Amino acid sequence: MKKFALGSLAVLATSLCLTSVSFASTIHSARAISHAPRISLRLPKAAKNSTTSFGWASSNWSGYAITGGPYNSITGSWIVPTVQPSNKSTYSSSWIGIDGFNNSSLIQTGTEQDYYNGKAHYDAWWEILPAAETVITPSSYPVKPGDQMSADIQNLGGGTWSIEIQDKTQGWTFTTDQAYSGPQTSAEWIQEAPTVGGTVATLANYGQTTFDPGTVNGVNPGLVTADGGVMIQHNTQVSTPSVPDSDTDGFNVAYGSTSPAAPAS
Repeated sequence: MKKFALGSLAVLATSLCLTSVSFASTIHSARAISHAPRISLRLPKAAKNSTTSFGWASSNWSGYAITGGPYNSITGSWIVPTVQPSNKSTYSSSWIGIDGFNNSSLIQTGTEQDYYNGKAHYDAWWEILPAAETVITPSSYPVKPGDQMSADIQNLGGGTWSIEIQDKTQGWTFTTDQAYSGPQTSAEWIQEAPTVGGTVATLANYGQTTFDPGTVNGVNPGLVTADGGVMIQHNTQVSTPSVPDSDTDGFNVAYGSTSPAAPAS
């Protein structure tokens, strides 16, 4: 049997420990992020006042969603928000999608705005549940705060859907065709606290962003305030949309409990 001196064992243990830390850091960097269907909560009385009258609340979503369908296409544009530093890891996602409001299906694409390991991280992604997000290679498709994004999800027929996301500021477009068979009963424009490692993350302080304009089935979605929803985490309202803009195809959404002004149409 091969013998090790105590010093050699100590070096080996230290090496294994460092390898473990390095591996854990790699896992954390990979983030294992997914974007869950809406987790419904009771709407707070404060969100039902006469000037806002939002229609729903959630622990992971805020923004606007319409229901009915079938919805065969959705488009949306948004500005990548800037996340603020935090003492612990925090996450936020901005996206458009079909399904997920009242069911467990979801096809979507968007941007990630997170703060972990002492710095902010930004990227673009697409996702079809139950799989986790597929990050669109940041080195080829960079995303920065303030970038103007545009996205389009369309049913091509025969169970095939097109997912397209474009960064108009950086000048790139990414497109992929994927199989999807969800019921197509909701369409949404959402600011989310994504799910990380199976748990809904703490929402990052993303400041404010604008979703405008958007379409569904090729036409104006005709948003009304009751289509809007707020996010509540640990009994605190952490994300709140505005009322729709005057042409009913867009809105602002802000971190915190105060509803921002609607964007100019």
